Amino acid sequence: MQDEATAEELARLAATGDRAALDRLLAGLRPEVLRRCGRFLPCREDAEEAAQDVLLQVARHIAAFEGRSRFSTWLYTVVANCCRQKYRELKRRAAEQPVAVEPAERVDPRTTSVIAGSRVDLLEALDRLEREHPHLVAPLVYRDICQLEYAEVAERVGIPLGTLKSRLHEARKQVRPWLRGY
Repeated sequence: MQDEATAEELARLAATGDRAALDRLLAGLRPEVLRRCGRFLPCREDAEEAAQDVLLQVARHIAAFEGRSRFSTWLYTVVANCCRQKYRELKRRAAEQPVAVEPAERVDPRTTSVIAGSRVDLLEALDRLEREHPHLVAPLVYRDICQLEYAEVAERVGIPLGTLKSRLHEARKQVRPWLRGY
């Protein structure tokens, strides 16, 4: 990605309707967005599809970027939402059209471990956490997956730092057994 100062400036210009700035911003973002999508989705093709969705969302909704927080923080939100949506879509599609897998081709998803479990396990855990404790999802995604600083996460979620740390602790406590349960 272009350096953060350049991305911030291009985002501000693009938000005002500057098409050339938007084109430069999107071109510079693509590698970083793909890398971040790869943190969520285990299959490269799925990550690439999600990255395209992210870039499309950025292009469509850049005017919503008001510059109150850093552009990278705004972008992480879009990445997290698009990846989680892509995962739900893949899960729904798989449930509608189950595919027979030969036993020799079956792969243990835990071998794709990245963060305390496989990415598939993590996405399942996030889905479950959203159903059971929706207020805990954003802190966990921003801090543990997007790797934002605590203060930035607190600002993004709109809660005091102490509350963020408490929610993050609770989210990790909730998710930990689900990741080990597979």
